[in-house]
Amino acid sequence: MGRGSSGLRPAPATPRSVLRQRVDRLWREIAKFGAVGGAGLLVNLLVFNLVRHMTGLQVVRASVIATVVSIVFNYIGFRYFTYRDRDKSGRTKELTLFLLFSVVGLVIENGVLYLATYGFGWDSPLQSNVFKFLGIAVATLFRFWSYRTWVFRALPGRVAVADAESILETESARSRSRAFR
Repeated sequence: MGRGSSGLRPAPATPRSVLRQRVDRLWREIAKFGAVGGAGLLVNLLVFNLVRHMTGLQVVRASVIATVVSIVFNYIGFRYFTYRDRDKSGRTKELTLFLLFSVVGLVIENGVLYLATYGFGWDSPLQSNVFKFLGIAVATLFRFWSYRTWVFRALPGRVAVADAESILETESARSRSRAFR
């Protein structure tokens, strides 16, 4: 009992292997967040430019509309792709927190654009897009931290199981490679 199919017990996990597994998991999460965020960025900029050029709305108003559209797009992507393995209970709380942090991100994003447009008079189409993009970049850092910390929380047991499984996989691979030497 307690032995694998090879009859050997996996070696105990080292702090280095545990750290590596956590870093690997974080990079996968960042990549998924970036994929959804990148698509959301395209939606945001496309809607911004369409609204700005087709309606004659002021720059920041067009930007707020575009940001709201991308928030809806991003929620769907984050819930069903990036964080699909996270706790799904309490959707009302999750959505409320998502909207709260998204509004803070909206203020950051459009605050940069507002400052550039009305504070410095930089309002050509190119300048507006540059500062819209810069605002999105700053707000994205805040959103990544807040979404993963407060909105799409990991299930406590799932993190422990994932850590244990990744450690066992690593140690099993090491054992197999030692056996072939």
